Amino acid sequence: MELRVDVSSELSGTVKAPPSKSYTHRAVIVAALADGISEIRDPLVAEDTLSSVEACRAFGVDIEGSEKWYVTGSGGELETPDDVVYLGNSGTTLRIMTSVAGLAENYTILTGDESLRTRPMQPLLDALKPLGVEAVSSRMNGLPPVIIRGGFRGGETSIEGSLSSQFISSILIAAPLSEGVDLKVEGEFISRPYVDMTLDVMEKFSVPVEYSDGVFSVEPSRYRGRKYTVEGDYSSASYLAGAVAVAGGKVRIENLFRDSRQGDRIILDIIREMGADVVAGDDHVVVSSTGELSGVQVDLHDAPDLLPTVAVLGALADGRTEIRGVEHARYKETDRIRTCATELGRLGVEVKELRDGMVIEGGVRGGVVSSHGDHRLAMAFTLIGLREGIKIMDGEVFSVSFPDFPERMKSIGCRINFPQH
Repeated sequence: MELRVDVSSELSGTVKAPPSKSYTHRAVIVAALADGISEIRDPLVAEDTLSSVEACRAFGVDIEGSEKWYVTGSGGELETPDDVVYLGNSGTTLRIMTSVAGLAENYTILTGDESLRTRPMQPLLDALKPLGVEAVSSRMNGLPPVIIRGGFRGGETSIEGSLSSQFISSILIAAPLSEGVDLKVEGEFISRPYVDMTLDVMEKFSVPVEYSDGVFSVEPSRYRGRKYTVEGDYSSASYLAGAVAVAGGKVRIENLFRDSRQGDRIILDIIREMGADVVAGDDHVVVSSTGELSGVQVDLHDAPDLLPTVAVLGALADGRTEIRGVEHARYKETDRIRTCATELGRLGVEVKELRDGMVIEGGVRGGVVSSHGDHRLAMAFTLIGLREGIKIMDGEVFSVSFPDFPERMKSIGCRINFPQH
């Protein structure tokens, strides 16, 4: 389905950032492992996060509610699913639930859509083995579907930090319900803020984690149910802030916290460096801009999900933008370096693809692009439409992480059209 954006300018108003996808995943899964009932307030209700909800239900956890989720925790006593667990396109659910499945008896099979079945899993499967979990790729190629046999007893293991922070988060979340785990992170530690978010949620549910000299140590413990409010999402807010930076105007974005652990809050520094004015309060941000932007050099090592947003901003800016440090973005819903470069090239942008990023010469025209089924590409490319006009094929994928994206963009003056909205 086609998402169309027409030229827009002088955006204004107040808009609330949607709840954090990353925190929603972590909160509902940890609540499912906790003792007692948890109330998850302001969760992100989207395709990806609902995959986590349905996965927890498959293990026998009762979850009710819509605007608030009431989770009756299992205390780690999980049932073996009675069927293959289908996770759609949610890589976070796949990675975290692989370790969690090791807490259930017998065998669990996790799979998903065509894109999810291309996501590398072997490093996590290997790291689980010393902890007592037998986990294999069904096709023995390191990719989903994965088959997990219960038996997470704990112990010592290690994993490369340069691959995916989700592997680390996965083991840490399941670890307290074992005999304890020492997890050594080898080499470069990418996307560390995502692990910090995991530790934050674990601590909120009464499980602290020690970290020293590259080793996470988790003692046997119990998660305790609680009331938990999900904070706003800087990844999704990047499209709102980017829209103001591109089209000009002044917009207040609420539900963004100054003390957030989210690595993607760096988007505020990036658009400020490009020429926008950004004033951050304790729980909101005000962005104003003339629409005139300059290219930047940026390392997105800890914020790979910002790659499409920053790439598009670079195409709309004067001068050169260089993005580095995001080789791991090649293993997201799509190879985001390749797909961003391909679609920018269709719009006349001069792009040089690098192993870990890209170099973009500012200058872009309107036209038609494909989302490649990637929600972040679909939303990022709407920013080009604000300046030049654009049609995004398969644009409906925004619903994966930001279901009311068109409405929130319209609320600040963006001329965005989607048939169902």
